[in-house]
Amino acid sequence: MPKYNDVKKVLVLGSGPIVIGQAAEFDYAGTQACRALKEEGLEVVLVNSNPATIMTDKDIADHVYIEPLNIPSVTQVIEKERPDSILPTLGGQTGLNLAMALHENGTLEKYGVKLLGTSPESIRKAEDRQGFKDCMESIGQPCVVSEVVESVPDAVAFAESISYPVIVRPAYTLGGTGGGIAYDRASLEEIAERGINLSRVGQVLIERCISGWKEIEFEVMRDSVGNVITICSMENIDPVGVHTGDSIVVAPTQTLANKEFQMLRSAALEIISALEIEGGCNVQFALNPDSYEYAVIEVNPRVSRSSALASKATGYPIAKVAAKVALGYALDEIPNAVTGVTKACFEPTIDYCVLKIPRLPFDKFTTASRTLGTQMKATGEVMAIANSFEGAVMKAIRSLELNVRALKLDKLEGLYTDEIEELLVNVTDERLFVVAEALRRGFSPQKINSITKMDVWFLDGFKRIIDMEEELKRCKGEPDEDTLRRAKEMCFADSYIGTLCGMEQSAVKRLRERYGIVPAFKMVDTCAAEFDAQTPYYYSTYDGENEAREDGSGRKKVLVLGSGPIRIGQGIEFDYCSVHSVWALKKLGCETIIVNNNPETVSTDFDVADKLYFEPLTAEDVQNIVEQEKPWGAVVQFGGQTAIKLAKALTDMGVRILGTSSDGVDAAEDRERFDEILQKCDIPRAKGRTIFTTQEALDAAHELGYPVLVRPSYVLGGQGMEIAYSDRNIEDFMRIINMTVQEHPILVDQYLMGRELEVDGVFDGEDILIPGIMEHVERAGVHSGDSIAVYPPLHLEQKHRELILQHTRNMAKHLGVIGLINAQYILYQDEIYVIEVNPRSSRTIPYISKVTGVPIIDIATKVMLGEKLKDMEYGTGIYKESSYYAVKAPVFSFEKLTDVDTGLGPEMKSTGEVLGLAETFPQALLKAFKGAGLKVPKSGGRAIITVKDEDKEEIVEIARGFEEMGVELFATAGTCQVLLEAGVKCKPVARVSEAHPNISDMIASGTVDLIINTPTHGRRHESDGFKIRRMAVEHSVACVTAIDTARAMLTVRESSRSEDLRPIDITKI
Repeated sequence: MPKYNDVKKVLVLGSGPIVIGQAAEFDYAGTQACRALKEEGLEVVLVNSNPATIMTDKDIADHVYIEPLNIPSVTQVIEKERPDSILPTLGGQTGLNLAMALHENGTLEKYGVKLLGTSPESIRKAEDRQGFKDCMESIGQPCVVSEVVESVPDAVAFAESISYPVIVRPAYTLGGTGGGIAYDRASLEEIAERGINLSRVGQVLIERCISGWKEIEFEVMRDSVGNVITICSMENIDPVGVHTGDSIVVAPTQTLANKEFQMLRSAALEIISALEIEGGCNVQFALNPDSYEYAVIEVNPRVSRSSALASKATGYPIAKVAAKVALGYALDEIPNAVTGVTKACFEPTIDYCVLKIPRLPFDKFTTASRTLGTQMKATGEVMAIANSFEGAVMKAIRSLELNVRALKLDKLEGLYTDEIEELLVNVTDERLFVVAEALRRGFSPQKINSITKMDVWFLDGFKRIIDMEEELKRCKGEPDEDTLRRAKEMCFADSYIGTLCGMEQSAVKRLRERYGIVPAFKMVDTCAAEFDAQTPYYYSTYDGENEAREDGSGRKKVLVLGSGPIRIGQGIEFDYCSVHSVWALKKLGCETIIVNNNPETVSTDFDVADKLYFEPLTAEDVQNIVEQEKPWGAVVQFGGQTAIKLAKALTDMGVRILGTSSDGVDAAEDRERFDEILQKCDIPRAKGRTIFTTQEALDAAHELGYPVLVRPSYVLGGQGMEIAYSDRNIEDFMRIINMTVQEHPILVDQYLMGRELEVDGVFDGEDILIPGIMEHVERAGVHSGDSIAVYPPLHLEQKHRELILQHTRNMAKHLGVIGLINAQYILYQDEIYVIEVNPRSSRTIPYISKVTGVPIIDIATKVMLGEKLKDMEYGTGIYKESSYYAVKAPVFSFEKLTDVDTGLGPEMKSTGEVLGLAETFPQALLKAFKGAGLKVPKSGGRAIITVKDEDKEEIVEIARGFEEMGVELFATAGTCQVLLEAGVKCKPVARVSEAHPNISDMIASGTVDLIINTPTHGRRHESDGFKIRRMAVEHSVACVTAIDTARAMLTVRESSRSEDLRPIDITKI
């Protein structure tokens, strides 16, 4: 049946800020769906609080509201825009929960808004633990033995009746938040209490633990008429017990016998029909490896992380089809956009192997617990496509950008064999490498299977890789043609083959070209080459037949390098920049080619660029594409540090870098060259030294005087950056920094405590355009990605603006920038100092583009192709300030990462951000706090204050402000004394290490609304402050770790009211 006639205006809910468990896949799904709705001629209204995504761009929907995703603000949007329907299944768990809440409180009914797609009853059946169990029992599908409980004693009673271990899962949460596996009564009491706290409805599910079974997923689709299809089957290499988001996943399933596969496929289709889901859906099964016994783990009645993977693995546009199904179309009426001739009810087939490996944040959080369980910890993922399982493994490992080229971690080589055997038991992000090391030491796949429960088929695959390594080592010089061909078919990198055989990388390349072993590119076409695909989407193999073809249009080819997996410090913002540059290049008549390996993003969508290569972003893999496509130019400014690092290699290959040359990039990163430029331009900066050893670092610190900033050069997101206050700190940091091999020197700088300012600009060789200056709420020393930023700046005199403009222009000119430049300054004692300059896109570009209305990326792309700013409509200099205030606030995922200190410093820790837009600064700040889920205490609330000595003077006024608002104050001994002496009412509370009742008892009792705790220095884990900050996270209490953030909270309380907030449509700015 064709689409519903009464749908004219649709409200789409986004998924909010990026957190662990809900990343860029919803930006991709939401963008694809909004475009599909517009294709049908509908008016689209979008609400999403995340400014960094393409989804919240003016071009994607007709009305865009970057507003907090909560009931009051969405209700206001409904009231203002009066949509006739709402699409909730594309905004992840956040969007789904919000739509359900609006349905339950009668808002949708009041304004006559109908839910499109899956009905509320079906969503409830799939999401509600008990409802789901009853539904499965009614159709005879086995579930895991379980019970829903609402208190800790009930949890213990049930667990003891089915015997430990048990899994605890809170209802209605995201990415397994608050869940875990309990092996005894004590651990169950702790996990269950946390789970009940975190669940929206105060329920947790206690179930029999079946860890060790195989975990299989099916991505399925159903329409309102009842047609059902399977899109993709996926298998986790890690058995049940590790969250799918943290597992290595392979598609299609590899180890199932036909009978098992058909049994699970039929079950998946039966389940989606019984639940009456309309649109995409993901079904997870556990399968007993020793029998045909299986159980349904869970069903997600929405587009999920696995849908993004299934979509990129098969080429089937799940989100687009789901949006059309929600409008009432049947699957046999929707054309398949990839082939153009088949319909969407055609099941995709795969004639290659796809592998996904998660990207975990432990390189950033060196102290975090690396154990993987039912609670997700990955920030992003990479995907690789090859025509063998081994090839996909080797490509995926290269894509992770963890300085690893193969199944080999150097630090494991020095261990004894019995230590390796002990490590096999631990499920961590490094287990894959431990398995490989065990195979090298002669463990049999059967023995490893008995310890890890990984299927022997996968272990045999890893063993074939290890055997190939041994064979290459035995060559001791040039391998013969057959050996080299087999190694390349497993996707071994030339550089790794060289290391094993004792040859130079270039010699390996010459040798294989002499043997005629060259890469061939294959096409992803959804139908195993039965029909021709119209959308070129390629992966590399070494089996001869090349499917990459020319379009014969004679347009200039431009290679755009993407930013790889999402991690802390390099997020979705760079994907926003890549996609916008592709759109701009297309408008300018170029043929665009994207290289990227992240399945969650818009840049790897089948119809963004003219050609898409799904390959690792290493110099060697990119060179194969360069030799195939022979591009006219390449763009590296938009892919973050990943793409910038390839600038020199591309230049050496003879590819023209559009915009700033690789030499300009080097000048900005190289300390001595950059200092020369600053001297020429007469720009002040903090004094600093370049050092290599710990002793040099100590000498430099004594010469500059403490405090000093210590950081490695060439990093993104302030990785490894610390403020040192004493010799002991320096010794600690140098030990941590030197754990990874350093090719580049380490920088030691004087640390200035001032106001931090940041600008993004476009420079064309003569003129510069700066859309806006941002000011940070927290003073220098908190990483710019973690601080609250406000535009337009609050405390900036005209002379400082002019200085910033002049400095930025001069630096851009001397660095030879053509295109983007990002600069950070400190305003310290009425003088502007420069902190750092990056000749590339930065994480603030999407935010500043949206609030000023200046399309920075489009302008920069035109400039890179030789156009001048003075010929464009936005002029030069600093662009006029907007009449709104825009506040960007960071969002963290600490509850997913145990043992991470939440105190903010120069190393970035946030995973995402939200935006607050309003007519005044306090109102914008309040919106940002609401979007980030930070609750400000009201009158009658309670706050605990405990600050380091340097902050005691400043805290007095802030505490007085809270006291005047009617907030009851508690403080630890030192702070309490200072406050009482200043005449601020306050009660003492004992430290964590002192007698009970102390701070931790107070936090656990749930009566505290805010904790202000500024960290003392160093990375000690036994410190009181660390324990307080972690307790706050476990009990979901707002905890502020910088004085300036506390002052901002007070501003919000004093001068803004929730009742006055109004939604703002950014397409009207």
